[in-house]
Amino acid sequence: MSRIGTVYLVGAGPGDPDLLTLRAARLLGAAEIVVHDGLVEPAVLAMARPGAKLVSVAKSRARHTLPQEEINALLVREALAGRDVVRLKGGDPFVFGRGGEEAEACHAAGVPVEVVPGVTSALGAAAAAQIPLTHREGASIVSFVAGQCKGLTEQNWAGLAGKGRTLVIYMGVKTAPQIAEKLMADGLSPETPLAVIENAARPTMRVLRGPLAALPDLVERERVKSPALIIIGDVTARTDAAVAQFALEAHS
Repeated sequence: MSRIGTVYLVGAGPGDPDLLTLRAARLLGAAEIVVHDGLVEPAVLAMARPGAKLVSVAKSRARHTLPQEEINALLVREALAGRDVVRLKGGDPFVFGRGGEEAEACHAAGVPVEVVPGVTSALGAAAAAQIPLTHREGASIVSFVAGQCKGLTEQNWAGLAGKGRTLVIYMGVKTAPQIAEKLMADGLSPETPLAVIENAARPTMRVLRGPLAALPDLVERERVKSPALIIIGDVTARTDAAVAQFALEAHS
């Protein structure tokens, strides 16, 4: 019986190659083929073994290099041909990464799967911006939501953000006006502080802040582009306050 390869669903973290797990780095250095998302940093791809086949399956809102069903088929086909495949994803494979669908397709075809978790983008972005997603005096509940999904306007987001809560929105740049409108319609104050983090854990990272009501204008004025996350809640104001206090003490 011919050998069947293994598909490794590997999280590449938010961008900085230093944030990969040791397991992820070792697999990248050994894999015969790496099937990667478009947002994976070139410095991470450079960790692949010399001669490895790199296949981009980049997705954007307007264009997919390969539909998800074809990505699933590609992984299965390569593994059944006896090759070990690293499916490299930004963040974590099982947090808005469609890793669950890929794992199911592999299992159905009899292909072994291993999931290697990564630093999900929410945690990586918050850490890079020094925004605590939870804080004893600010938030004890964190929610992750997708800002691009079917039926966005029909969903009930009441209770996801507000006092004692932090809301992290993935893929929300294009739908920022709808997100702000929805949250305010569901009862959130227009003055609720937020931060937009673009290119987290990368040299080009930006952290933009403002109130919820100004989110659409902020995104448009600053020409925010993916990858970017939106963090909504009182915790987003804590870093600014801490920096201001530190500066005050340093000059007193």
